[in-house]
Amino acid sequence: MDSSDDEKDGAPGNYIPKELTHGVASNGAKFVDEVLNGQNERCLENFRMDKHVFYKLCDILQAKGLLRHTNRIKIEEQLAIFMFIVGHNLRTRAVQELFRYSGETISRHFNNVLTAIMAISLDFFQPPGSDVPPEIMEDPRFYPYFQDCVGAVDGIHIPVMVGVDEQGPFRDKNGMLSQNVLAAFSFDLKFHYVLAGWEGSASDLQVLNSALTRRSKLPVPEGKYYLVDNKYANMPGFIAPYHGVPYYLKEYPSGYHPQDARELFNQRHSLLRNASDRIYGALKARFPILMSAPPYPLQTQVKLVVAACAIHNYIRREKPDDWIFRTYDEDTAVLQIEEPLPPIEVEQPVMHIDTQALDIGIETEQLEISSQLRDSIATEMWNDYIRDLSAM
Repeated sequence: MDSSDDEKDGAPGNYIPKELTHGVASNGAKFVDEVLNGQNERCLENFRMDKHVFYKLCDILQAKGLLRHTNRIKIEEQLAIFMFIVGHNLRTRAVQELFRYSGETISRHFNNVLTAIMAISLDFFQPPGSDVPPEIMEDPRFYPYFQDCVGAVDGIHIPVMVGVDEQGPFRDKNGMLSQNVLAAFSFDLKFHYVLAGWEGSASDLQVLNSALTRRSKLPVPEGKYYLVDNKYANMPGFIAPYHGVPYYLKEYPSGYHPQDARELFNQRHSLLRNASDRIYGALKARFPILMSAPPYPLQTQVKLVVAACAIHNYIRREKPDDWIFRTYDEDTAVLQIEEPLPPIEVEQPVMHIDTQALDIGIETEQLEISSQLRDSIATEMWNDYIRDLSAM
């Protein structure tokens, strides 16, 4: 890609925000030096991570031989170009104006850094462990009922740009061009697994089927499970809410108390699974390039999603309380209040899942066992809930 791939002048993302250009130096090297030698907040603002986190990532990429200094551009500047583009959704022409390099040079280093991040991405995706997540262990509404839960799985549609001849399969149910991305993640907002690149018209169940049958498949530890919403089936390794029962808390009147085990189960399942909104919110806040369709080849657009999730995990590991994570961690305050709980600002249609659509060799007996597991969790939860109410 070179500058000819950019959108026309005046298009969104084709200018540098004034607050980012105030007082910048006359070329890229000086600009990067000013940012990295200035206040930490300026690095956060421009390169989307703390200074020490930025420098450490440079060291990792250099030590593994994935990036090297050139005669003109140091590794720090190469990474800065990449982070500036993905962190502010800027096009090559706009970045040329700031860094004072040709479109070909900007594009080359952007792609070099993307390739380097992809090469080490697996180092930043850790499968779930055997311990009970503290978000469950430390909350009596979730423990011991969800003690075998390792996280949640959910999909998100990311806008894409494809040629006219390719647009049909990528047009989702809203008529937008997108890729359907599936991710598994922990309750402390770390991605366990990401599968990007599926066409927007693909169902969430299709994408999950792919994640469970491909060579690099979604890992589900023996005896553990992920929480999923009504778009998926209740099956081994995945616990879905009850169909035909209100799920999201906004569907209940203010001050409403659950009337049976299934309502209580759905309420708490929904509250615990709100990690989906927080992790995707943090991801898009840090990488706004994911909120539009960048003019890159489709393969590059797919890689950008995986690379963004990898960098998200890296920053979460190195600086778990940076300003973006703090913003979305604040949402956990709703976990500290007593039932009945306020609504979570999410809405999904309650829909029936046709288990015939499953293509992963699950027998009817296994589906029944999964149903019994959900029922046993709901029953235990309800019995304790009634007992606690009686003791009040």
